[in-house]
Amino acid sequence: MRLGVSGTYSSGKTLTAMALSAYTGVPRTRAKTMREILPDAAPGKKLEECTAAELLQMIVVRHSERAVHESSLWDGFISDGSSLQEWIYGSVRVTVGINPNDSVHLSDVESVERTDEIRFFEDVMDQLGRAMKRHVKHNFQAFVHLRNELPLAEDGHRPVNERFRTMSDEFLLETLTELGIPFYEIGGDLPDRLRAIVDLFDLPVVCSVEEAIAIAEAEYAALDIRDEVDRASEPVG
Repeated sequence: MRLGVSGTYSSGKTLTAMALSAYTGVPRTRAKTMREILPDAAPGKKLEECTAAELLQMIVVRHSERAVHESSLWDGFISDGSSLQEWIYGSVRVTVGINPNDSVHLSDVESVERTDEIRFFEDVMDQLGRAMKRHVKHNFQAFVHLRNELPLAEDGHRPVNERFRTMSDEFLLETLTELGIPFYEIGGDLPDRLRAIVDLFDLPVVCSVEEAIAIAEAEYAALDIRDEVDRASEPVG
């Protein structure tokens, strides 16, 4: 089973994918997060400071990493999201702006000024979307979609807000429907999610839910989610 765990920001995708992999023994694909890619893509910047061109670079880098790992695990994998996430991450910015927090004052039916940069960015995202949708349709057999029921994490590392999050979630579900890839919406706490997913797909179980969650929490805690500015301020040694 080539299974994606989809959902919007702060829906718990990463921890759920980690725990599901530990629970079932199905390998998890690995791709650096945007925050991990950032120091090489735009040294000295935070995500909200990135230009459209820098965002495009990070979207392509993450898609490339995903594709490499997916192809090496063709017999079965669990993926934290998919390349659709990166494409939608960029595409929604056509409406809300390159830094979504700059447009929080706009109503739900308003969009940012369509500058030359935004129009070009929209054209590029449209073409990238065509390629990424073909890729995901070919590589994934099904998705579990985590309901947008958790509060947005206030960790200072996400240039997103509730409007951006809701728009992204709706766009993602529309795209999965367009592609005809089966998806199942899952809610509840992490133990409930894991048991529900295993039952849905008749996946194997190699440890207890509690052991799987402990493994995932340790793995998640080891991720370096600091931005480049925070890393640079850390004392040497």
